[in-house]
Amino acid sequence: MDLFLPCLLFVMLHRGNAQPSPGYYPSYRFRPLRGFYRGFNNLWGPEHQSVSGDQSSVTIWLDRNSGSGFKSIRPFRNGYFGASIKLQPGYTAGVITAFYLSNNQAHPGFHDEVDIEFLGTTPGKPYTLQTNVYVRGSGDGNIIGREMKFHLWFDPTAGFHNYGILWSPNEIIFFVDDVPIRQYPRKSAGTFPQRPMWLYGSIWDASSWATEDGKYRADYRYQPFVARFTRFIVRGCSPAAPPRCRPAPSSTYGAGLSRRQYAAMGWAQRHFMVYNYCRDPKRDHSLTPECRS
Repeated sequence: MDLFLPCLLFVMLHRGNAQPSPGYYPSYRFRPLRGFYRGFNNLWGPEHQSVSGDQSSVTIWLDRNSGSGFKSIRPFRNGYFGASIKLQPGYTAGVITAFYLSNNQAHPGFHDEVDIEFLGTTPGKPYTLQTNVYVRGSGDGNIIGREMKFHLWFDPTAGFHNYGILWSPNEIIFFVDDVPIRQYPRKSAGTFPQRPMWLYGSIWDASSWATEDGKYRADYRYQPFVARFTRFIVRGCSPAAPPRCRPAPSSTYGAGLSRRQYAAMGWAQRHFMVYNYCRDPKRDHSLTPECRS
């Protein structure tokens, strides 16, 4: 009995912090691309990008010479976009691995963007997953970021995990292993991206800010820094698609989140969110009116 009670308590605590079931699994609802080149092309750093023979996966890496990136062949006006990603262990400070939507090339200096970014780290400290939304931002230092940051409930270097963005006319939802971790609703036309965007993946050196605000920089003694992507899901409407092309559903109800999904998101935010721009007293919230509504 003396041994049984501590063991029971350990099991109960572990279960209490275990990943809850969201009840809806978009990463399995939609079929993955049959081949990388059916959906993407290399954008930069082709010599730092390797596509598997069956085109089911792509590996990109950063060294002192270059990083690498890929871009979807076509733009989208909405959709669900997912990939299974495995990150590199060890010293990765200053390195960003990103999976995101953007129209920066179509609207330079005035673009929209929806980001999932993995901020590299030092040994013994966890990766930070940063989600962000830019609306008609610029590259001149006046970008208004809407960052929410999380530590994960698993080791993202030990295996592949699914990360997804669902973008509909009324909301953006970020998913990790089908758990919604953030819902960004459309509260006004000025705070929500509405122009078509392309899907990207990349790895690059962001030493000036990525790890503890630039305290730790990329150290190329540990190169190459590698990111692996597989099981791409690209389910969206192109700008030219007819009206019958409907946005991907975010729940069993279609739009919005179910009660189970809200509960799962609350769990993720209570236990793993480490930064919320709306709660940052140093931010000028007149620039982010959605925080006040």
